[in-house]
Amino acid sequence: MLEELTVRNYALAETINLSFEGGLTILTGETGAGKSIIIGSIGFLLGAKADTTIIRTGAEEASVAAVISVDSGNSDAKTWLDEHDIETDDGRITVRRNIKRNGRTSIFIQNEAVNRSALQEFMVFLFDIHGQHEHESLLRKETHRRYMDRFAGLESLAFEFNKTFNELAEKRKIYENSISNEKEKAARIDLLNFAIEEIDAAALKIGESRDLEAESSMLASFEKLATYVKTASNAVYSGENSVLSLLRTAKSAFDNAAEIDTKLSTLLKRIENVYYETEDITGDLRSYCEGLSFDPARLEIVEERLAKIYKLKKKYSKNQNTDISTEIEKTQEEVVLDYRNMAEAEIEALQSSDQDREKLKNDILLLEKEIAQKASVLSAKRKEASGRLSSRISTILSRLGMPNAAFSVSLERKSAKDDKSILLGPWGADDVEFLIRANIGEEPRELARIASGGELSRIMLAIKTALIIDEDSVNGKNSAETLIFDEIDTGIGGEVALSVGEYLSMAGRKKQILCITHLASIAVRSDHHLKVEKKERDMRTITQVVILQKDDRVSEIARMLSGDRGETSIAHASEMLKKYSSVV
Repeated sequence: MLEELTVRNYALAETINLSFEGGLTILTGETGAGKSIIIGSIGFLLGAKADTTIIRTGAEEASVAAVISVDSGNSDAKTWLDEHDIETDDGRITVRRNIKRNGRTSIFIQNEAVNRSALQEFMVFLFDIHGQHEHESLLRKETHRRYMDRFAGLESLAFEFNKTFNELAEKRKIYENSISNEKEKAARIDLLNFAIEEIDAAALKIGESRDLEAESSMLASFEKLATYVKTASNAVYSGENSVLSLLRTAKSAFDNAAEIDTKLSTLLKRIENVYYETEDITGDLRSYCEGLSFDPARLEIVEERLAKIYKLKKKYSKNQNTDISTEIEKTQEEVVLDYRNMAEAEIEALQSSDQDREKLKNDILLLEKEIAQKASVLSAKRKEASGRLSSRISTILSRLGMPNAAFSVSLERKSAKDDKSILLGPWGADDVEFLIRANIGEEPRELARIASGGELSRIMLAIKTALIIDEDSVNGKNSAETLIFDEIDTGIGGEVALSVGEYLSMAGRKKQILCITHLASIAVRSDHHLKVEKKERDMRTITQVVILQKDDRVSEIARMLSGDRGETSIAHASEMLKKYSSVV
């Protein structure tokens, strides 16, 4: 459970120190106040990608730290800590992550340095964060199998199956290549050796094509870039009537005017803010202009190098039988180098003896038996769990304002075109798909055919809590201890919002829930209410977080109800809090 959070120089947040407790914590505030900064800083601490743009202007580094208590029943987290020789401090751990202006980052768990991959691996045992648009992932069928396996506790079995599947596919490929005749084999070896030599000669560096493309685009449009920058510099600081010059005149005039009429002091501060910001822009723009130069020879070198990389990618990627989603995530260089490694492995296989070939055949037969058995076990466990998941989510949806909804998990066996033989895919023999019947009398339909974004939000909330919270257990499932919902109220209102608020409150009795919302009917259910607001201090904008109590909470609920804090809104807010809040 998250107990303390410290955020320094992250975006608009200068320094934020927060203490959290169990139950339902609601975060509210005006649009643009910085609620996303709080979620973003937590995401940063959980291992999200980040760059130097998150560092507050004028600061040299951004940092986020947290004190987290690890539940004694969280065996996944305990095992991870034991495997990495990290001890808790009376059941608590401290996690810190920072990023400097030069791009260097550091991550510590209990003062032990770890990399981002390890951080992500560990924090998934403690937190589950739901972003504003994550419910859209429900429209992608490939995510359903992952949710199904997570609920059933089959993730490790599924990964073991996938490992065996890939091993079998690779061995089959090697075997098929190995049974070609000697003449074909020799020709194939020559071809593969040529490919290896050509790739090695190119001396590829992973990621270089992306950098080169960016540089090529800039150099190719250098004349336009220089013109635009010159126009900008003339307008900002070097022109006869530059913005900086005009602002300097305006600031001086306002200085004098404010001495005569103090009511102008607010306008004076705003003019000063604009002036100082323009001065900063001027400095950065001058530095950029001084470093701006064009080298035609460099453009030619870049384009030649890109052409070589493109040629290799086009030539060798088409020969790989890689998964499309995996291919998309790889750089051009990785795709080519993967082919080079495959070619090397294939040469070794082709040069193996007939005895090796026979052993390979026996290995394939054993793997086929093993994978068939694993697929059978996975299918049986998925079938058993699908009914429980369907029932669990249907029950939750009824509490979320969808009393007539029926959620079901469709499990179909993959089959060949003749419908007689069962096919195995990378994750088993099952096609998993979530179906929903929104109203009585309707047929179950694919989630993609649901019209309402509000229904998708509620289904995602139901799935998330079903995966994390065990309705039959006091402590919940052995999984994430803190659930974070960023605007789960998308597309809902009225009675539905009341139902969502009630359910979040119920979930807060078993897990720590952090939720950003714009709806008063959800906010009144909170055990703890935090308000995020934007303030000006020393001519700088900062985001701060305030813990609301009693009258302040009534005032914030009133604002959320009607946008003002009039007597009617205050009375309505007070009545809602009396009716729905468990906090006195």
